[in-house]
Amino acid sequence: MDFHPKDLPVSKTFDLKDEKDASDAVDSMVKMGFSGRNEGFRVLMPKETKLAKRIGYTITTGVTAGLRDKNEVRDIKYWTYHHDKEHYAIVLISNKVLTQLGF
Repeated sequence: MDFHPKDLPVSKTFDLKDEKDASDAVDSMVKMGFSGRNEGFRVLMPKETKLAKRIGYTITTGVTAGLRDKNEVRDIKYWTYHHDKEHYAIVLISNKVLTQLGF
């Protein structure tokens, strides 16, 4: 990997506290969609391992299921990383956009 996920362009950052926030973020991301955008989405999660795992699972499976339900392309790449002292982060972006950006 020649880049760090934090360097990818994002249109919106979601700062989540719990699984309900994660469900709301999934709904918002699916509604905005990934096709036709030149950027992705960033999700910040608390650095509490169990909670972060649940939020991450909710985000990744929820986005895939939501895009499938809308009959949209589900070719989404995502990375999980340490964002800062208080947060883990997930960056989600369309594989097509990633290719266009040269990654």
